[in-house]
Amino acid sequence: MYRVFSGIKPTGEMHIGNYLGAVRRWVDEQDKCDAIYCVVDLHAMTIPYNSEQFRGLTKKLVMLLLASGIDPNRSIFFIQSHVPQHTYLTWLLSCNATYGELKRQTQFKSKEDSQASVSVGLFTYPVLMAADILLYDTDKVPVGEDQKQHVELARDIAIRFNARFGNVFVIPEATLAPVGARIKDLQNPAAKMSKSEESPLGTILMLDTPQDIIKKIKVAKTDSETEIRYDTEQKPGVSNLIEIYSIAKKITIPETEKFFTNLKYGALKEGTAQAVIDMLHPIQLEYSRLERSPEEVEKLMSIGASKAGDFAQKKLKAVCDAVGLIKD
Repeated sequence: MYRVFSGIKPTGEMHIGNYLGAVRRWVDEQDKCDAIYCVVDLHAMTIPYNSEQFRGLTKKLVMLLLASGIDPNRSIFFIQSHVPQHTYLTWLLSCNATYGELKRQTQFKSKEDSQASVSVGLFTYPVLMAADILLYDTDKVPVGEDQKQHVELARDIAIRFNARFGNVFVIPEATLAPVGARIKDLQNPAAKMSKSEESPLGTILMLDTPQDIIKKIKVAKTDSETEIRYDTEQKPGVSNLIEIYSIAKKITIPETEKFFTNLKYGALKEGTAQAVIDMLHPIQLEYSRLERSPEEVEKLMSIGASKAGDFAQKKLKAVCDAVGLIKD
């Protein structure tokens, strides 16, 4: 079986864009591959944050992923900072990455241009991501289009390392979701739905109430026409609702278009809201149960960290041997 590694940052509240674009795919892949999933809390520390809020967001994200169907009995699921081999390997990989490679990363360049000050951690973020991936002999990395360049860097570092020190690392491959990878903001369908608080009516959170969901979708931006059809160029708002409905109902976009033939936007919004409510209901119930069982969650995270740590330590030892470090 091929091995998959993927992670999600505990920055802001998890929303349906995260779920439909990534997490539900993770859940489905657990029986198709050797799956390793991670809450990448270290990645979330590259920008200013409140420590108590950060801790709370990490716990909430863990519970939401478990409630969404990530099963520690079918995959390895852990918190990144609980496996210190990630940061150890990051340094070794940093010595095999170049300044020019990191400087060319588009995500860093965009933040460098828009912020008065950026951290060194933000600059070396892609190397930590490479360590996450390479530490587990990962074959495939499911990512959004905006993270594909980072996987390419991980490949380049691994190829260079293997050429210098022997075939230590598996060369990973980025895989993109065919649909749902970029669910759009309900108020600004030109932008990806985001954890940012800048567009509260544009983002449906995983723990939103049915009333909140109905309200947000009811005021979603569409256009001045009446035809319900999938056309991301001419009808981005309507297309976004069609895509959300399709993925929530697990049907194709043409099937959705056929279902709403000769109906108005009000019917599309009402149907989409109900589809999202129905999709989130069992997840919200399980989240509430886990919230009342913190000991269970802690135990699952401890087991996951132990499994990941055993694998990571074997790989780190092989890396250290290859580069000439003397280990106990």
